[in-house]
Amino acid sequence: MTRLSGILALLLVLPLPPVAAHADATSGWIAPWTTNPSYWQYRGKPVLLLGGSKDDNLFQLPDLERQLDELAAAGGNFIRNTMSARQDGGFEVYPFKALDNRRYDLTQWNDAYWARFERCLALSESRDIIVQIEVWDRFDYSQQHWEQSPWRPANNVTYSPKESGLSNTYADDAWRDRQPFFHTIPGTPGYTPRLDGVRNLQEGLVAKMLSFSLNHGNVLYCMDNETSTPPAWGMHWMRFIRDAAKRRNVRVFTTDMFDDGYQPWRSQKYAHALNHPEAYTFLDISQVNSRSFNEDHWNRYRWFMEKVSAAPRPVNHVKIYSDGETGWGSGTPVDGVERFWRNLIGGAAGCRFHRPGAGIGLNDTAKACIAAARHLEHLVKFWDVRPAQDLLHDRAEDEAYLAARPGEEYILFLTDDGAVGLDLKDGPGSFEVHWFDIGTGVAGTVETIEGEGIAPLTAPGPGPWAAAIIRP
Repeated sequence: MTRLSGILALLLVLPLPPVAAHADATSGWIAPWTTNPSYWQYRGKPVLLLGGSKDDNLFQLPDLERQLDELAAAGGNFIRNTMSARQDGGFEVYPFKALDNRRYDLTQWNDAYWARFERCLALSESRDIIVQIEVWDRFDYSQQHWEQSPWRPANNVTYSPKESGLSNTYADDAWRDRQPFFHTIPGTPGYTPRLDGVRNLQEGLVAKMLSFSLNHGNVLYCMDNETSTPPAWGMHWMRFIRDAAKRRNVRVFTTDMFDDGYQPWRSQKYAHALNHPEAYTFLDISQVNSRSFNEDHWNRYRWFMEKVSAAPRPVNHVKIYSDGETGWGSGTPVDGVERFWRNLIGGAAGCRFHRPGAGIGLNDTAKACIAAARHLEHLVKFWDVRPAQDLLHDRAEDEAYLAARPGEEYILFLTDDGAVGLDLKDGPGSFEVHWFDIGTGVAGTVETIEGEGIAPLTAPGPGPWAAAIIRP
């Protein structure tokens, strides 16, 4: 592989970024909360991650700053940032240098791409927004997106199909995992030694990414977008990122996102992740938010949460599907709102509405959800309560969801109007019920109920409602 023979040597002489200060729990970097590792802490305080945005590779947006301001104003602090350069909007650029012949040199960088990335990290950090990076997105490397990709042999001057082991066409759907790009790691099913040169280039790309991201304490690392590749692929990149961070004397938190999370008890990949907390230091189970609805969604999600309790760590949902009833089960905006609140009631550390086309992004409905959750957490912290469905009486299927610190405080979610009984037998005295209209994000009425019995609770109006039930 003559044109690739110098790649490894090139990587070894890449300039090292400046050494950062040690990032431990006291330095303010994002980390599992020392008091309750099922949630995050940032700048030394526990934090609930809530978000939404109109795009996924957010750093490429021309109006990035406006989008971040809009999110922060709504109470949001969580974005998804794929490292993708997929040509969807006409404003995206690739990480590699384009030559005069309109082909790319995979050993040279496009400074504009990396300047955008650094700007996104810095702007987000200044607003206390957490950035969850996805290093690889399988959809970038198949079908029409592969036709435009610099990694396609016909589009670069770095290698040929014979040298690289990569073809100029991959017509299959990405979920079929027939792209050798994701099998460059020894031990993956499609690996051949010819792919070593491609892996060296991949490692150069990730090293370049880390030269920026390891300077910022507001970054989480997810290896893939809903991958169907065996875990060995993601395990390599998690080790690569952790090793780079260790050399910089900083701590990072890594995970992978598997496409079969919607059927959790059948997923061997998530079984692997659950059993390896040293590698998957948090979980992202976004796919549980597709293909399942109503009480079934709650049951699948709670299956995950019960399993992860054996090795507690934060569980994020960087994608909550909710825009139109697609054939694969994205559901409607109503489904998205319900998934968001079930996830919060069930103990999620982070929830974000997926971009339009598959989610509601950061529209008015998403903003209202985020605002209602922020209003509510001023009265009851989600990490202070636990799911307590057994305390609900006269509940119809999918009508209501409850988290509680019995006898002290409760969070109730009613999916659509509704009326239930709340078991307060262990809570003598009075409680205040503070209602929040999820449809508008504003506070509603406040009422008083008495403990030592089954207290009736009725939503103040139609649509979804949340309530904080506290001592006066």
